[in-house]
Amino acid sequence: MPVRTARTAWNGTLTEGAGQVELTSSGVATFDVSFPRRAADEAGGVTSPEELIAAAHSSCYAMQFSALLGEAGATPVALDVTADVTLGPDPAGGFRIPVIALKVRGEVEGIDAETFAVIAKTAKETCPISKALGGVGEITLDVALES
Repeated sequence: MPVRTARTAWNGTLTEGAGQVELTSSGVATFDVSFPRRAADEAGGVTSPEELIAAAHSSCYAMQFSALLGEAGATPVALDVTADVTLGPDPAGGFRIPVIALKVRGEVEGIDAETFAVIAKTAKETCPISKALGGVGEITLDVALES
């Protein structure tokens, strides 16, 4: 199986330093990161580990959900998946991710809303990124089949 690589170059202290995250395997982008922007309400053009986790989780979930829908005989026309990753204080000190909220809206042929919701939940439980994030306090799911 393939291995994917990202690299971060960091200069300075946590609170005054900054870095760049490079998507090394694909070579498609390098993004600026900084702790002050990470902990702020506004990102200000700087990404964070949480945003990168959100990107990984939403895309992985969409792929897994699409596969499971196909296995059930349904035809996914369009899936719109959002992952909100929250950074919060850890009672043991430092920070943690207490919750990730997945939201999926889909247009799918050959399925009813109840079955769509059941498959959506299975996708949340079986998506490789969901599995990797097992230490997250809670991963919620908001599902709606749209016509």
